[in-house]
Amino acid sequence: MYKGFFKRILDFFVATIGFLILLPVFLIVMFLLLIANSGKPFFFQDRPGRNGKIFRVIKFKTMNDKTDDRGNLLPGELRITKVGNFARKTSLDEIPQLINVIKGDMSLVGPRPLLVSYLPLYNQKQKRRHEMRPGITGWAQVNGRNAISWEQKFEYDVWYVDNCSLGLDIKILFLTVLKVFRSEGINAGEKVTMKPFTGSGE
Repeated sequence: MYKGFFKRILDFFVATIGFLILLPVFLIVMFLLLIANSGKPFFFQDRPGRNGKIFRVIKFKTMNDKTDDRGNLLPGELRITKVGNFARKTSLDEIPQLINVIKGDMSLVGPRPLLVSYLPLYNQKQKRRHEMRPGITGWAQVNGRNAISWEQKFEYDVWYVDNCSLGLDIKILFLTVLKVFRSEGINAGEKVTMKPFTGSGE
């Protein structure tokens, strides 16, 4: 009952209240990134949601668009701005995704929405991560985030799909707050983001 009905209702009301409370912070971060990113405070990208349905995720843009002499984007660690780095460490870059939750594209808790290009790379078990709406945070995020392998992340995602409950969601949200304050598991080694997923076979 919770997984199929009440979870969506709670998502809508909690995300709406949370967005209103965080609106002053939202506006301040947006203004700072507007300056840091030459008028581009937001990052939009197509991501697969529940049952693989594509939606457009909204985040604060933490990296600029600087390129090398050939016009190729510089590595992420060279493009992340000071404001963007702070937003990532404090997870403030995730605030706009509350809009995705309100719209019904996402949930507060669930498997993180990844790249559309990863869809054909999942094995049969890993595909099950799309049986639920993706979340702003999830079981994998409170168990390592970018510090664990892709395979381990997907194991956590599928485990969550099978064990979703109100109590587990509350636990994940509580642990997420602790992780944010401790800045744990945000970066993968010296890189700003993890290496792309290339598949792990059947």
